[in-house]
Amino acid sequence: MVQLLANSMRRRDFIRGVVSASVLAAASRLPIVRAEAPPISARATDIVDLGHGVRTTRMALGTGSSGWNRASSLPKLGSGGLGDYLRHAYDERGLAFWDSADQYGTHPGIREALKGVPREKVVILTKTSSDTSTADGMRKDLDRFRQEMGVDVIDILLLHCLTDPGWPEKMRGAMDAVDEAQSKGIVRLKGVSCHSLGALQAAAKEPWVEVDLARINPHGSVMDAPPDQVVPVLREMKKAGKTVIGMKVYGAGKHAALRESREECLRFVTGLGCVDAFTIGCNGPAQLKDTLASLGG
Repeated sequence: MVQLLANSMRRRDFIRGVVSASVLAAASRLPIVRAEAPPISARATDIVDLGHGVRTTRMALGTGSSGWNRASSLPKLGSGGLGDYLRHAYDERGLAFWDSADQYGTHPGIREALKGVPREKVVILTKTSSDTSTADGMRKDLDRFRQEMGVDVIDILLLHCLTDPGWPEKMRGAMDAVDEAQSKGIVRLKGVSCHSLGALQAAAKEPWVEVDLARINPHGSVMDAPPDQVVPVLREMKKAGKTVIGMKVYGAGKHAALRESREECLRFVTGLGCVDAFTIGCNGPAQLKDTLASLGG
């Protein structure tokens, strides 16, 4: 009997050890967001201060899902359809922050949306063409952007898709023209959208940058570098007084785990403490509704 009891205890210890090892192995495969993310306290429609008196909703409605070469998924709705979608996001969902770009081809949609939404009620962010580096080219782009959107003032203007760590020197002409526009009240806030770790690190140190649009999600999908390298740079920006707006929160839909764990992605980004706002490109009202549900909205 004593021997049977001893054998039984050894079997239980063995099974317990196997189960514990299995649990640890499974835990090691979980996204880091499950281990680190606090409950979501930030709401999509929270009003946040982005600087220079620019206040708007925490979530921006991205219009450039897979956007490039003046085309993206949303413009396939046509400017009228995109305008209806943006008005829906404002009227029905309370989102007052629109994220556009020359490369997305969505400026005409912004113009259509403003036919039904007071201009002063929304904040418009747009981005330059990636090849505009001269002062003259930037002045022409700013005039064209405003004409295409039907606005006098661009709330946030970003130099788009920077990859070269030496961009502060190479883009100085364009930066000077943006400074000039800002002094005239044509641009309210200025900054960059980075697509490499070197460019991001340069943006953190460049005094000209007031706003940075940075790729951030828990898996490092479609990011400049893994999160453990990017997050310290974003914290450096925040410490320097810059505004950080997150993008690619779901990894542009290219990572299965991110597509299936949107709430965890949002928890991760909003829990970092260094991301002031974020932009998400939804493909229509249904996807927008799901996204807002993840944020309790």
